[in-house]
Amino acid sequence: MILRHITIDAENPYEIGKFWSTVTGWPLGDGDEPGDDEVLVAAPAPVPGMLFIRVPEPKSGKNRVHIDWVPTERTRDEEVDRLLELGATIHEDHRTPEGPGWVTMLDPEQNEFCVERSEAERSA
Repeated sequence: MILRHITIDAENPYEIGKFWSTVTGWPLGDGDEPGDDEVLVAAPAPVPGMLFIRVPEPKSGKNRVHIDWVPTERTRDEEVDRLLELGATIHEDHRTPEGPGWVTMLDPEQNEFCVERSEAERSA
């Protein structure tokens, strides 16, 4: 079995897809454009893509599933700052003075995701 996509309900699939495309550096699916009801952020194999599908109802509570991200080119804190500039917000800050911990953030449609320390930070 292969995990093909992580599918996420969306109010505006194209706009939230553009946000995640910028965050990850992965392209939008071929032919995806404003107004589409489904928009793919195409990840490099074997990583599953992120598929955003328009739904009529607004988000009403905490996500039952969320994504944990580990930065590869920045520290956790640098990545959090970059994501804030792109339009994410901090939901819960679990960083500790000693360095460990993570930050739970919200994307522009209020979906939760976490940013953990980079591999370099964990190895230090």
